Amino acid sequence: MREDLPTLYVILDAELLGDSLIPMAASLVEAGVSLFQLRHKAGTARTTFEIAQRLVDVIGPHTCKGGHDSAPRGLRLIINDRPDVTALVFENRRGGGTHVGREDIAPDDARILCPQPMWVGVSTHNLEQVREADRTTADYVAFGPIFPTLTKANPDPVTGLELLREARKLTRKPLVAIGGITAENATGVFEAGADSVAVVRDILMAREPGERAGEFLKIAAAIERN
Repeated sequence: MREDLPTLYVILDAELLGDSLIPMAASLVEAGVSLFQLRHKAGTARTTFEIAQRLVDVIGPHTCKGGHDSAPRGLRLIINDRPDVTALVFENRRGGGTHVGREDIAPDDARILCPQPMWVGVSTHNLEQVREADRTTADYVAFGPIFPTLTKANPDPVTGLELLREARKLTRKPLVAIGGITAENATGVFEAGADSVAVVRDILMAREPGERAGEFLKIAAAIERN
């Protein structure tokens, strides 16, 4: 169980951001975001590796003198779909992880490539998949889409908040809600049982992404105080 999972999980979509991906990541680090995912669906292993290496310079950890590794400021980079690339990027480093979807390799197989302290996350879209994910070595379970989303070309059916509440009952693993989440509906998502919210467009396409990320962080902090 990951008790250290941040409440805000920003997905850096390479196709959406293009050349602004690295500057965007840097600005969001300054805004207080500490958990990122690199999503590069159209990328080859090589291009994903190269982008991830650049991101590590901005948001990731570095090997310290003497071979000891650290994760400055608690920052972490998750690489979507590519446990093989993750293993290469984060060899001898902390602060990395991979996320696998329903069409990727199983989370327990991803764990072989990405042993602790690397994280493994897994996508789920219905309650049976949540039950299945709970039996794996995954560090967290992503569930959704909670609301309609424009990020994916062929999204899974919307789950809604009621199914999120049911999913919360089925696993003790940290639950990451994803899909159409905005600063306006995030409170309800947290109240339904999400430990973290994964956000793409509502932050990346905002006029001031750092300020928008700050709104999410304030919402999460208010929920935690109550």
